[in-house]
Amino acid sequence: MIFHEVDDVDHWLAAPTRESVFGPMGITIRTFVDPEKSNRVGLIAEIPDMAAFQEVMASDVAAEAMASDGVRPDTLVMLVEG
Repeated sequence: MIFHEVDDVDHWLAAPTRESVFGPMGITIRTFVDPEKSNRVGLIAEIPDMAAFQEVMASDVAAEAMASDGVRPDTLVMLVEG
């Protein structure tokens, strides 16, 4: 599960960036929004290769994708299945 804030929820929901970056890695994603209409959003991501995901998340590709989607990186919280 991944939680973070975005600049514009509608823009974030419509953005094809998640699929273009993570789809080729076999990652499937379900998106969620805060019903209180805040800028908080969440994802449930099925990640087959966590090491590859973490490598991409540390890359310029992820930084550019987050900037394009309006993600506020300093608010990102990720939980892994225990």
